[in-house]
Parts: sequence; C-alpha cells; structure tokens
Amino acid sequence: MDANLDRMAEFASAAGFALRPHGKTHKSPELAARQISRSAIGLTVATIGEAEIFAASGVTDLFIAYPLWLTEGKARRLRAIMEHAEVLLAVDSTAGAARLAHYLPHARVVVEVDSGQHRTGVHPQRAGDIGHSAAAAGLQVLGIFTFPGHSYFPGRPAAVGIQEANALAMAAQSLRAVGIDPVIRSGGSTPSVAHADPTVLTEIRPGVYPFNDAQQVELGVCSLPDVALTVVTTVVHLDGNKAVLDAGSKAVGADHPAWTTGGGRLPEFGDARVTSLSEHHATVDFTDSAERPRLGDRVRLAPNHVCTAVNLTDELVIVDHHGTLTRWPVTARGANA
Repeated sequence: MDANLDRMAEFASAAGFALRPHGKTHKSPELAARQISRSAIGLTVATIGEAEIFAASGVTDLFIAYPLWLTEGKARRLRAIMEHAEVLLAVDSTAGAARLAHYLPHARVVVEVDSGQHRTGVHPQRAGDIGHSAAAAGLQVLGIFTFPGHSYFPGRPAAVGIQEANALAMAAQSLRAVGIDPVIRSGGSTPSVAHADPTVLTEIRPGVYPFNDAQQVELGVCSLPDVALTVVTTVVHLDGNKAVLDAGSKAVGADHPAWTTGGGRLPEFGDARVTSLSEHHATVDFTDSAERPRLGDRVRLAPNHVCTAVNLTDELVIVDHHGTLTRWPVTARGANA
C-alpha cells in the first residue's frame, strides 16, 4: 500500500498535478493522513457524510464531487463542516446553482462537465452558461471538473485521457468566454490518470490506487503483486479443479463487469478464476493453475471493485513488513448520504 501511495504521489509531483485523491475508496482517516503526508492537497468525497467524517478527523480541504440538490438539512450539515474545512462543491445545472446560492451564499464551486461517461455533468460548451449563472447567483466559480469513468474498459484509458483533456480544454474556454478564470481543471481516474494531460489539467482525483483491485489488474494498470487489499478466506470445499471459499458477495462485493474474467482474483494463484459469487461462497476454477490449495488452506481473494468491498467491512487489518497487525476502522463506512 505504501508503495502504491508513493508511486502516485511521485507521479503527480513529476507531472505538476495537484493530487486530491478520492476518499470513497478507503473511507479511512488513517489512510487519508498517509495520503496528505505525501503532499495530497486534500480529499475528494462523494457524500456529505464522508465529508463530515474526514473533516472531524482533521482534513481541512474537501471536494464533494457530486451535484448535490440541497435542502435546509443538508445545508446545515455543510455549514458545520465549513467551520473546520474548506469545502468545494459541484454544480451541473442552473437550478442546482441557484439552490446552492440560496442555502450557501458565496460557496466555492466547480462546474461538472461530461467527458464521455454520460452520467452527470454538462456538455463542455455549456460550462460557461452554468458558470455564469452560478457566479450571477453569488457563488465563487473556481473552475471545472470531470470524471472519466468510461476508462474502465480494456484498451480504453489512453483514448479516454485524450477525451478528458479535450472536454476540459473546451469547458475552460467556455468559462473564459464569460469572464471566469478556470483556476481548477480537475479530472483523472485510477485507470486514466497516467494519460492525463498536464497542459490542461491542474488536478487529479484517483481513488483506487492505494489498494488497487482485480479490475485494475485486468485493465493493465497494475499487476497482482500491486494489489494491497485482499479478503482472507478459507477453502471449505474441493472437487477436482473446483474450490469453494468462505467469502462471497457480502465480503468482496458483487461487481462483475462483462469484460472481467471472473468475480475477483487470487494473488497466489494468478491463473485461477472466480467463476461465481453467492452471498457467502466464492467458487474458483483452478483448471489453468499449476498450484492448488488444500482443504482448510487460507487463500487471499482480491475483489473486482475495492471501493464496494471496503464499504462492506468494519475494519481494515494492516500488515507491515514485519508482520505486525494494526486495525483501522472503516470510519466512513455507510456514510452514503
């Protein structure tokens, strides 16, 4: 894990990017502290609940990368966070901007643009319209951001990096055309960050990189030895080339994109494949594996998507190079609103 943290920090520094990692992956103040000690400027989060947890732990710069639809209750929670931390908010509509300005006058915002995932965010050419509306309502418009989530497909990250740069460059020009300087131009996912354009982006927000996961392995972003988080399981059934482990979707998550080769990977058995996951069982095919476990063996299972796996557990057991165990609570587990 520390090697993964160091590698990303060194990459960001060498490329000239500010690093604002996404805390939704680990939900851990202890890990956030390690990221900030490696020059991260703050954290990205997905929810007000996550922001509350990290602000309480001492993180003083937070970006909620989600176009919140505010209510008085949500605004009250945000005001409390803002007593302890700088908070950057997202907008992608004139109505959303007006609502933010009503509840949180002079809040700091960035405009979300769609760089190809087609989820939230506006077309880059509309960034100026949204930014102008937000500024007219009294908000401080600091720039633009995007999430290139469509980088999660084999062979796609490099092309997505180009799309991301083009979208942010277009959006930046759209803001400048209405007199707003896009000081922040933020993007980056763990698969695409190596292809982020430092002539366009000022900031990157990778999330998965401290742990990595089976998806990152199959995308070619990392190798199995780079996967730092695994679920320790026990072989409870053997039948020829098939083994069943005592951890299923309630431990590792149910994510199984069509392009992945299974429901996770086993670092000690790289050619084995998880063929199915039920709630408490992982069925593994060892046909192509030269090595086989025995009944009762403990086997490490790397989840496909580490973010959802972490949200299913109460604590992380950290093992250092000397084999010493430390337990970190997943403090922001369930802070999904």
